[in-house]
This record gives sequence, structure tokens and C-alpha cells, in this order.
Amino acid sequence: MLPEQGVIGWDIGGAHLKVAWQDQCGRIKAVEIMPTPLWQGLESLGQALQDLSRRLPLHDCEHRITMTAELVDLFDDRRSGVLELIDWLKQRLPRQSLYFYAGVEGFIPFAKAGEFTEQIASANWLATTRYAASVVSSGVMMDVGTTTSDLLPFKKQCLLNKGFTDRQRLAHDEMIYAGVVRTPLMAIADRVPFKGEWLTLANELFATTADVYRVLGDLPEAADLYPAADGKEKTTSASRRRLSRMIGADLSDGSEADWHRLAAFFADRQIDALSLACQRQLSLGLSDSAVLIGAGVGRFLVERVAIRLGRVYLDIGELLSQGDENSSLAADCAPAVALLRLTREPHRACA
Repeated sequence: MLPEQGVIGWDIGGAHLKVAWQDQCGRIKAVEIMPTPLWQGLESLGQALQDLSRRLPLHDCEHRITMTAELVDLFDDRRSGVLELIDWLKQRLPRQSLYFYAGVEGFIPFAKAGEFTEQIASANWLATTRYAASVVSSGVMMDVGTTTSDLLPFKKQCLLNKGFTDRQRLAHDEMIYAGVVRTPLMAIADRVPFKGEWLTLANELFATTADVYRVLGDLPEAADLYPAADGKEKTTSASRRRLSRMIGADLSDGSEADWHRLAAFFADRQIDALSLACQRQLSLGLSDSAVLIGAGVGRFLVERVAIRLGRVYLDIGELLSQGDENSSLAADCAPAVALLRLTREPHRACA
């Protein structure tokens, strides 16, 4: 039986905190994203918790927590990051109601969480895909966020991932360190076509993928919660100017069409990387009917990958939400919402 006020799911990232609250009847009552630059310290997480306490019944709910924040350079290593975050949380939330998501081990109560640091570290992608695999027969879960992209194939409720740690997942194309907001553009391409020439990019943080997708009109308004690369305004014109600096130019050196074309080139390269990684996952024996499921604020790219590969696209928000709930917000914060939909028992092992 759920606590009187329900369950709150927490996805604690190094740059963002995502929170979802489900009442006792299983209805999603609130979903929120907040900027938390944890590489600067835990103060931003404390401020976020304080703000949430005014809107959510934090002391009358069960809390289910997943994290990726242990990776920030505030901590010496992943294990110490997990342990420090567990300790920090148990001092601020009711200990008896704290459960940490540990992948195949399911949810671990706070008293034993220190024994499962390796499984708790960066397991949010497992939560989302576990839920997707429980309602869809075969597919690739693709969560494209602000900073990274996760890909995980599954069939017949069995997850087919080869990696668990970020290092392993990067090696198997199950993680791509690029998203639609915070990624420097020299990570997407090393040269670009402009007015009939191939130009090498400046290796400077002049612009990010947020500028690309703002120029293209794709960027969700609530997705970009951090200052722009130059600290200036977040208008389409300002994003064009930042793009121009990537090729050592001024805004006046090109037309709106030129800068739109340049932004489209960066977007195509990001779709290339996602498509190649997705094809590698599909080659693990998934059938032609396997679908691509999009999550995260950049899931519009997953839909384009599906079109390119001739696959059916599903939005995770439609799978996570019920009735008139906000499916878009649920998809933006998919791991936090997925924690609410999973049972607390360990997951079934697959051969």
C-alpha cells in the first residue's frame, strides 16, 4: 500500500533535477525540471529541495531515487559520489521512505544502499527501459537529453544491453555523450560547409547544440535552463551570431538562410551518430517490427531517426501517462516518472 500522499520519483543529474509526484491512486500530480549545477557544490540541490517542499508533500511520501550526479567532478569517484548523495538525502528526507534504484536489484532501502553503489550509479536509463519493455514487445529505447543520449535495445521484456557503467556503455554505443542543449558544437562535427567551402571549426565554446535547435525552431522552450555560451540572450538572432563565431565569422557574413543551413548540417550530423548507434542495437537480433521509443527533451531527434530507418516511432510520454496527464512533461522526465510505474521488487533476470 502506498503512503498517504503517494510516491515521488527523483532523477538526480549533475546538471538537472527531475522530479515526479504520483498520488495514492496512481495519478501523476506534478512533474518538474530544475537546474542543479552540482559540479559547483550541493547548494543548488539544497535550494531545489527547499523550493519543492513548498509544493510537494515531501515528508508524507515514499521516495524512489535514481542518479547520474555521482559523475560530476565534485566527487573523487563514482562510488564516493553515490555514498555522499545517499548520506545527503537521508539527512533531508524521511529515511524509512527512501529507496534507491539499483537496476536488476530493484529498489534498495537507504539502510542497505551503501552496499549497492555500483548498481545505483547512473541507472536511470535502466528504469525507463524496464518500464518500456513491460508494455512494448520489442524496440530500442532512446533518451536524448540536454547533455547525453542513451540507447537500449530490448525484446520479449529482456534488456539486451552489454554495458552497465558509462565507460562500458560508451564502448557499446549505448551512450552518446551529446544532447540537444549543452553540447559544444566541435563535439558534433570538425568541419562544416559554408558558402561553397569546407571550414574547420574553432575549438572554443562559442556555441552549443541549444543554438542549433533554436535556429531550427526545434528547441523546447523549457529545455534550456542554463546561460548561453556567451552569457547573452537566447534569441534566434543571438544563436545565429554564436554559430557564426564557430567558423570565425560575423553574423553579417551570412544570411538567415546561410545560418539556418549551417544549423541543419549540425543537426544532420547528430542524427547520423544516433542512427548509426541505433542500427548497431537493432543488429542484436531485433525484428523488423521493433519500434523506436523516444524520451527526453531531444526526443524529436528520435522521431527523425525512426523516419530515416523506416521504423515505427513511439513517444514514451504516451506510455507513461494515464488519462489527461501531461504526456510531454512525463517524456521530458522519463526516468523520474518510470520509477513511479515500476514495482519495488527485483527485476526478472534474462538469459
